[in-house]
Amino acid sequence: MTVCKQRENRIRILHELPYRLRIRISVLHDPAFDPVYLEAVLLNVPGVEAVRFNLKAACIAVRYDGNMQNRELILACLENIPHETFQADIHREPVTDSLSVAINGILAFLTPALPRPFRPPLSWGLALPTLTQGITTSLTEGIRVETLDAAAVGFSLLRKDYFTANIIVFLLALGGYLEQLSEEKTNALLRSLLRPQSEEVWVERDGQEVKVSADEITIGDLVICGSGEMIPVDGEVSGGEALVNQSSITGESVPIHVQPGDEVLSGSLVSEGRIKISARQVGQETTTARISRFLENSLRFKSKTQKQSDILADKLVPVTFGLGLASWLLTRDIRRAASVLTVDYSCAVKLSTPVAVKMSMFSAAHCGVLIKGSHALDALSRVDTLVFDKTGTLTRGILIVTDIFPLENMSEDELLALAAAAEEHYAHPVAKAVVKAARERNLEMLSLSQVDFIVAHGVSAYVEGERVLVGSHHFIAEDEGIDCSAADSLAREIRGQGKSLLYVARGDVLEGVIALQDELRPEAPEVLRQLKHHGIQKIVILTGDHRDTARALAARLDAVDKVHWELKPEDKAEIVRELREAGHVLAFAGDGVNDAPALVTADVGICMPGGADLARESAQVVLLKEDLNTLVAAKEIADNSLEIIQNCFTSAVGFNSIFLLLAMCGVLPPAAAALLHNMNTVGILGYAAMAGKKPPQCFEEGEQACTHP
Repeated sequence: MTVCKQRENRIRILHELPYRLRIRISVLHDPAFDPVYLEAVLLNVPGVEAVRFNLKAACIAVRYDGNMQNRELILACLENIPHETFQADIHREPVTDSLSVAINGILAFLTPALPRPFRPPLSWGLALPTLTQGITTSLTEGIRVETLDAAAVGFSLLRKDYFTANIIVFLLALGGYLEQLSEEKTNALLRSLLRPQSEEVWVERDGQEVKVSADEITIGDLVICGSGEMIPVDGEVSGGEALVNQSSITGESVPIHVQPGDEVLSGSLVSEGRIKISARQVGQETTTARISRFLENSLRFKSKTQKQSDILADKLVPVTFGLGLASWLLTRDIRRAASVLTVDYSCAVKLSTPVAVKMSMFSAAHCGVLIKGSHALDALSRVDTLVFDKTGTLTRGILIVTDIFPLENMSEDELLALAAAAEEHYAHPVAKAVVKAARERNLEMLSLSQVDFIVAHGVSAYVEGERVLVGSHHFIAEDEGIDCSAADSLAREIRGQGKSLLYVARGDVLEGVIALQDELRPEAPEVLRQLKHHGIQKIVILTGDHRDTARALAARLDAVDKVHWELKPEDKAEIVRELREAGHVLAFAGDGVNDAPALVTADVGICMPGGADLARESAQVVLLKEDLNTLVAAKEIADNSLEIIQNCFTSAVGFNSIFLLLAMCGVLPPAAAALLHNMNTVGILGYAAMAGKKPPQCFEEGEQACTHP
């Protein structure tokens, strides 16, 4: 947290209108400054509509709703820029503005009309940035596209063809501006769909734990976060210990141990343990630009297909340079060599992939699916095996308590109240069902002093001073060694009805069992058949349920190939690992904290909309709507994205090869070659954007299905 303190940040309002602020900020000149990150932070300030940067002048323009209170929030945000805005490893392309492009164009076309003495200094001045960048790139990275651009402009200047040199500089600037515009548009489309959702959190007030909206947290509140939950505030740990995963904030993948006195950041995940946090910054002040960081991280790791395309494109740059040099050596025609050097393969290949990926992500988000970048798209397109965790995926995950069977001296209400007290803080469908049933009966929640979520189908809690265990038969009988034989005959009868059982023990005694029933999603049978149609060869179901319950469900799903029952979370991850080792490209769909190991182990992790924070963070694909048809849409979009990327590569190589051949033959002058090359690049980017934005076929007939999630 010291990074922010070490930077002296001065802001000054340069110009102000009722709905617009133009502000100079000193830290915008910092090399580590990430403008996209700060833009995302500002866009989450109430009333802010648009943000534009002028990094050269260290200025920022903010358009907002004119509300004076929101104006103060904007200024406060800029005075206290989050330290996450400064990333040491950040790499930003030079920003091209429309004014400089227009000036370049005007001067280029006016070159023939200028007096001869003015042409050389003007042309060398316009070309200087291109030449400097080309020389710097050659010295630091070897022969790249910038080298070709600098050589083409330099050759034209040496032969005193100033008009051609200036036209090439203008076309390069115009192409860069259009590419940048395309990038901004795709990012803006994604931001419009991926704003942070409102959430509920636990806070301690007057000694009681209560659930409130994240917007209602005030400074000084004690916020309680357990395993699998996202920390909603910036603050200091005041009680408890935990392992906290800050990878989405700092990029550090190893969870850190926190204890009283340590600081924690909004957006971090509690991997294990339970802590109380004294809130220091709340509401909009804690927004850590998750959208921007998500966009940056999702595109940082390239897919296998993209890597192969980029490698080939990079290899073709020296080939183009060699052909240009060979043309000059053979013909002694610098003009022909300059024409060859204006044509390269790299731009269209490398720029079209991020555009196609982000537009596919936009299309998927519009249909209710969050896909985390090119790697996830590429992997999803190659998936041949799909593994489902049963509860909350193929079933609705909305369990209903159907029967309560006390075994000792407790009443039904007493048994239910005991189980609900232990389960109240557990974000799992079983826990939600028990708590809901208790509230429907207006049962008073017993006091809870300590709770541990055992990642093996159970909860251990101290309710009114006594240890209470709630979970599966395996957890209670085998892991904890409690005698459950008194419920054996009852359990067989209930499971025969397709119901699940929850065992409740206090101390070392089984107090009773609770029967629950889950409903199969009505669309599940058809969705599984559709997935088989889209290339999924094998569908597997994993569940912690008893064999009879699992078989009853599988009998209703004719597309299922195999079912595994009575599994622990580590068993699920092991089955996923074995399938991968057998050569399958595998996707795993789940929704709970317990599913995180399997989500990470699979080639593609898919999380349901009601999934725990840890599961959503671990997954590469997150369904945003309670409809399994969105999974079919995700698969179709992934297949389409791979096809778009391959088409862009083929078009870039094909058309540029034709231009290169014409340039070598002397048919294309340098300016025409540059024009055709840039038009081809922009055209391919346009195709990538439009084709990627197209909704999947499975949603075209029902347009209402593709709506804002």
